[in-house]
Amino acid sequence: MLLLKIFRESFSFAIQALIGNQLRTFLSLLGVTIGIFAIISVFAVVDSLERNIRNSVESLGDNIVFVTKWPWAMRGDYPWWKYYQRPVPSLTELSALEQRLEMDEAIAFVANAGDKKAKYASNDIEGAEITAVSHGYQNVYGFELSSGRYFSLLESASGKPVAVIGSNVAEELFVGDDPLGKEIKFMGKKAQVIGVFEKVGESIIGDSDDDKILVPVKFARNFMRLNRESTNPMFLVKAQLGVSNEQLKDDLTRVLRSIRKLGPKVHDDFALNEVSIISKGIDALFGVIDIAGIIIGGFSLLVGGFGIANIMFVSVKERTNIIGIQKAVGAKNYFILLQFLFEAILLCFIGGTFGLFLVYVATIWATHFIDFDVTLSIYNVISGLFASVLIGVVSGMIPALSASRLDPVEAIRSGQ
Repeated sequence: MLLLKIFRESFSFAIQALIGNQLRTFLSLLGVTIGIFAIISVFAVVDSLERNIRNSVESLGDNIVFVTKWPWAMRGDYPWWKYYQRPVPSLTELSALEQRLEMDEAIAFVANAGDKKAKYASNDIEGAEITAVSHGYQNVYGFELSSGRYFSLLESASGKPVAVIGSNVAEELFVGDDPLGKEIKFMGKKAQVIGVFEKVGESIIGDSDDDKILVPVKFARNFMRLNRESTNPMFLVKAQLGVSNEQLKDDLTRVLRSIRKLGPKVHDDFALNEVSIISKGIDALFGVIDIAGIIIGGFSLLVGGFGIANIMFVSVKERTNIIGIQKAVGAKNYFILLQFLFEAILLCFIGGTFGLFLVYVATIWATHFIDFDVTLSIYNVISGLFASVLIGVVSGMIPALSASRLDPVEAIRSGQ
């Protein structure tokens, strides 16, 4: 009970001191507010960016192996020109892979013509991503359709001019009309719309279904050069349930080396990529960004902390006479120390809270105006408040100690 009483009285003195010096309080708050705003806004943006990137990467599938010409992470001991000499994955290899692989659940061939112009009647859209896929694509990704259907086996095998389009493409070309059964034109060819992807939103790595026009690969042969590196051809291979990516990669290596007739001493002329490669790169990148954010925010808080310490020394100087009187009537050193320490902590806590409020307002503004989901997480809030209290303790401790150690007689004399 005694301890609670001491804390309550010290806290009460701190409140009175802050109210009694409003201009000084405001200037002290300003430094801490700017510091907390700087460090937490950096962390909020970085955390949101990392979360969006990770979600986009994870949407690629952590149980899918991407067979490509180029690896996603280069080996330092492997000459770059040997990568250049590799063949691109070929549609002619697909049937052999389908027959001979043992660890896969599904496999698909995918090629991309890039962003092209698509038209329907008088409407058009720039930047539609024309993607050619084999029939197994749906089994690899298992995407959702808001209306219509995916290609039938017969449509895929015969190369019928049909298309599944993204929600953005449907909105731009058909402006509220039902797109199913209507013909769109792109790259000099016409295709009938048979399905529309469920809207998934923007992807930070630029692989959203919303802007796609998906067509059967055998239809795409009429207007795309599927054997050219410019179309980025690849195989997407999904592992069976209970099969690890390493087991699937061993199976793929065995079959591909056999298909391409590579001798025992010949290096693989294909790359087996997976999402974990990107995840490791993200970990390394954001590790560096986090350190940079801590340094930047640390300097901001340091400036705010020096401001608080300076104000507290001034406060001790002004109240020397009062401190002397308090000690003369029996106030203990720890009571004086807690009084000034609470004042510094309270200043920093209020400044930090206001800084967090500004960050929250900024995240709402950013999300609304720049179409990027920035959120202030609970972790960010707790970190901001903890940093505020910590800077209050550190910056207020020395002034509080100097106040608590004043000689009461000298303190009273200096105030006269």
